[in-house]
Amino acid sequence: MMMENAPAFGLIGHPVSHSLSPALFKAAYGGKYDYALIGGETFGKAWEAFASGPWKAVNVTAPYKTAAANAALVKSREVQEIGAANILVRTEDGIAAYNSDYLGVRLLLGEVAPEGGTAAVIGLGGAGRAALAAARDCGFQVRAFHHDGIADGVRADVVICTLPRPVEGLDRLDCRVLVEANYLEPCLEGHPGYVGGKRWLLAQAICGFGLMTGEEPDVEAMKKVF
Repeated sequence: MMMENAPAFGLIGHPVSHSLSPALFKAAYGGKYDYALIGGETFGKAWEAFASGPWKAVNVTAPYKTAAANAALVKSREVQEIGAANILVRTEDGIAAYNSDYLGVRLLLGEVAPEGGTAAVIGLGGAGRAALAAARDCGFQVRAFHHDGIADGVRADVVICTLPRPVEGLDRLDCRVLVEANYLEPCLEGHPGYVGGKRWLLAQAICGFGLMTGEEPDVEAMKKVF
């Protein structure tokens, strides 16, 4: 049951109706906090809704991650480096930006590829830049590929695909671990060593919700959402 006068949280982006974040957040804190789909057809409208509303913190989804980083007054180290943010938090110093994609990929790589090696990141949007920085900071030798640069295939110990849709060359990935960010319309399931987008989502939610609330989430309850 939501507590009276409890802080409120939400999600900005466009579109947002498909997101699993509300279900994950509810599970993480037993439904005691409100979590709203704020939406906004432009970033300006979404930002204004957050800044003028009751929300303590929001998740940010595509296509607003770069704009969120630019708009925040306080930026974490990874946001300054990556130039993208998917968490905004009200603080005494102003609205602060964090990147839980970066934090989540670091957590995920520690679980699925703790031995390190080589890594290739496909797609250089907000999630791709976060994955690139995370893999590098985990000690991988990293290469980055644009969506139109993999027609001949990609070989690495770990491949991280952040593309929203299939492109030529995705059928020619040679790796022992394949991480796909897209959990709504995955296209790489069945590949040996496959790690799906829902696992990525869970990892970034585990890292991000604590930043938003100041409280540790219930990870076991979150896993049941899937």
